Amino acid sequence: MRSLVLDPDGTLALRDRPRPDVAGECLIRVTAAGICGTDLELLRGYAGFSGVPGHEFVGVVEGAGPEDAAWIGRRVAGEITVGCGRCAGCRVAGRGHCDVRTVVGIRDRDGAFAEYLSLPSANLHRVPDSIDEVTAVFIEPVAAACRVIEQVTIGPGTRAVIVGAGRLGLLVAQVLRAHGADVTLVTRGEGGRSLAGALGFETVAADAAVASLARSFDVAVDATGEAAGFATATALVHPRGTVVVKSTFHGETSVSFSPLVVDEITIVGSRCGPFDRAIELLDGGRIDVKPLVSGVYPLARFAHAFDHARRGSKVILDPTRAE
Repeated sequence: MRSLVLDPDGTLALRDRPRPDVAGECLIRVTAAGICGTDLELLRGYAGFSGVPGHEFVGVVEGAGPEDAAWIGRRVAGEITVGCGRCAGCRVAGRGHCDVRTVVGIRDRDGAFAEYLSLPSANLHRVPDSIDEVTAVFIEPVAAACRVIEQVTIGPGTRAVIVGAGRLGLLVAQVLRAHGADVTLVTRGEGGRSLAGALGFETVAADAAVASLARSFDVAVDATGEAAGFATATALVHPRGTVVVKSTFHGETSVSFSPLVVDEITIVGSRCGPFDRAIELLDGGRIDVKPLVSGVYPLARFAHAFDHARRGSKVILDPTRAE
């Protein structure tokens, strides 16, 4: 099968590799996969990953063991973390925090930038026919956005600010709005400002946000993917407010702890979330993803696809498409 392979030196190459054949797992033919900020960070060394990246996908199950035969032919999306189910992490916090977990396209498991991948059936969710391919690619990132509402109380009257109007930031903003929050987006550049405005959000420029809105919000979500985003988010919440950290990036960031202690700010790390809720929101049309997509490419044009994705919009790879 054709696969995009990330080498340890950070280069991507299109190569032929054997189809996955993992006992106890389903073989999935990938029909579409999205490039996200984490994939771009992997190229910079994030998580020390090498192999096939990509974790936002939709596909069709083409092979399974006898116990999972009912999945064959089903269109699916997949939760990306595979846990052992036995360790302390799994018992206390679920497979997402397994001590020996693998993560699709991120940690010790090949991902979706290939014609096929494999996952246990326990990770799979059926995708309704009413959700088209492009929209289905967003199930995983919308689920990640929905994780915020599991961790923080969001409802009518909640004042929320999203720092970063990129792919993930705009999804988090829509999820919080769907649950009643009054949402403002901090944007940098005309592209993010335009998209946010088209989706009906109030925006403020990054260079003016702290000066004009410091200590104004109940909840701030850092979705910038950059070290500076955390400082901006912490400056925007009022005392005893909550900062949700969604950014994943290569490298470290310095943190001034004194303001966090003095203002009694709650810091919440936030990662993967509920697929069922994401599918429900997308199927009901409550999350609009089409304005976020700016291109669909075959695997053979991966270099163009990644260059396009670096400009901030969602780009999708289609392994079924001819060159």
